[in-house]
Amino acid sequence: MENASVKNNTNFFVWFKQKWTSEPLFSTAIALIIMIILQTLVLGFDYNSFGEWFQSWINNWINILRNNAGVGIIALGMTLVIMTGGIDLAVGSTLVATGAFTMILLDTGIKGILGMIGLTGFPAFVVAILLVVLFGYLLGSLIGVTITKGNVPPFIATLGAMMIFRSVTQHFMQGYNPKVPTEFLQIASFKLGNYMIMPIIYWAIIAYILYYVSKRTTFGRHIIAVGSNERAAKLSGVNVNKVKLRVYALMGVLVSIAAIIQVSRIGSMDFSNAGRGMEMDAIAAAVVGGTSMMGGRGFILGTVYGMLIIAVMNNLLNLFGVPPFLREAFKGLIVIGAVLLQRKEKTS
Repeated sequence: MENASVKNNTNFFVWFKQKWTSEPLFSTAIALIIMIILQTLVLGFDYNSFGEWFQSWINNWINILRNNAGVGIIALGMTLVIMTGGIDLAVGSTLVATGAFTMILLDTGIKGILGMIGLTGFPAFVVAILLVVLFGYLLGSLIGVTITKGNVPPFIATLGAMMIFRSVTQHFMQGYNPKVPTEFLQIASFKLGNYMIMPIIYWAIIAYILYYVSKRTTFGRHIIAVGSNERAAKLSGVNVNKVKLRVYALMGVLVSIAAIIQVSRIGSMDFSNAGRGMEMDAIAAAVVGGTSMMGGRGFILGTVYGMLIIAVMNNLLNLFGVPPFLREAFKGLIVIGAVLLQRKEKTS
């Protein structure tokens, strides 16, 4: 009996090691479960009843998810970009540009574009959202054209776009403090029951759509093909430039949606600092979730897990009282560790 027990334990550890090294979704899910358990322990159990503790736990999680829904949406797009072998460092600046455009369109003052033509209320919100999404699509397409038609490496193209978008936005928005209608805030603040969870719902819907796209569509298969071997993809008849252009355009659309959510959450935007570091959080979430920085492999569900790991880590660091400046160091360690694990998988 003892030998059988030892054998079973050995088989389990062999199985676990194989799953951990060969299936990124498995290892990411296990890491997330460990983080959640640790977070629960840190939150403590000093409550009068289980119901009170559970309510506090739920509230904490809703706050975590709401605060990270915007960057979570961007991380989904970043996953597709990295899968093509590219990168997008301009997402934070694109967020600022599209957020500023949102506020200019809806400004309740005399400079509000839609108000000037007599368009207010719900129709104005619909028109504004459509125009902002179109604007994000155009900014993303501009980056995509620079990369595909200009043959500029993604790192350089998006680095330049990062500086251009924020600089131009700050120039035009200096001294201008637009105010959005209070009704527009309901896009993110509308309550379902007692909870403001609309940003979480948007994130979940977009994650499902992109999961389907990546797994069930020709476009998704082409993304993987381009990232795996661009030359082979061309020889197979894949329009590589078209795939890349569509991916960066989609990235622009997702960032514009995140900008709309952010503006509707807080009613304003700091054009100097909004979105700074967001590209690193998005990249970190994708890489932690199993997306290969070399391209050709990525998991939408894994990115959701990765984003949750980073969100829980930020929450834990806050609970432990770690200084804000040191928190970025932990993210850096996580990204480096994730990349090292990927390299180990390839060599094993």
